[in-house]
Amino acid sequence: MPILFDWYENPRTKDNQDEELTLHPRIRLNGSTTTDELRCFIQEYCSVTATDVVAVLDALSHFVGRELGEGRNVHLTGIGYFRPTLTCTETVTMDTKRKSTKVKLKGIQFRPDKALRGKIGTIRVKPLRDHDPTKRKLTVEEIDERVENYFRTHDFLTRNDFQTMCGMTRTTATRHIRRLCEEGKLINKGLQKQPIYYPGSMQ
Repeated sequence: MPILFDWYENPRTKDNQDEELTLHPRIRLNGSTTTDELRCFIQEYCSVTATDVVAVLDALSHFVGRELGEGRNVHLTGIGYFRPTLTCTETVTMDTKRKSTKVKLKGIQFRPDKALRGKIGTIRVKPLRDHDPTKRKLTVEEIDERVENYFRTHDFLTRNDFQTMCGMTRTTATRHIRRLCEEGKLINKGLQKQPIYYPGSMQ
């Protein structure tokens, strides 16, 4: 099965406003593979029992997690390198007391081995036809009009609603919602991470 993808416009900066429009591909994943499916693949490939595969995967998860939790890089030959990364729970300065209590795990970075990349081999790709990055984009006035019309039949607006209504990506929709809030045309009455927008002044 080929990898499905969409074309998306690269964002413009102040320095490249007059340059030719460039695009980048973004994957639409072909579903996901579960642990049970991997277990079956490994069982058939290695001729080991399903119980043994489950036990090894469980032990691998446990010990990789333990080593990462102690600040070590983990290298799985043929797969890649794993390493933990940290972040702060709040802004920390030189004068902050008990700095170490403000640190938490941010995530786990992964760098694949060349062997893993080699096993992927030559990929096949297929662009999706329902997304055209070259189509005419809505003007600010058209966006404002759609928002105004939306509130004639709805009490509130979410980012997903806005994204669907205007046919935008998440990033573009978020940028326009921020503009509308700054102009007072939308008011967030929800939480910072779960915003719910109500109409402000659309004059």
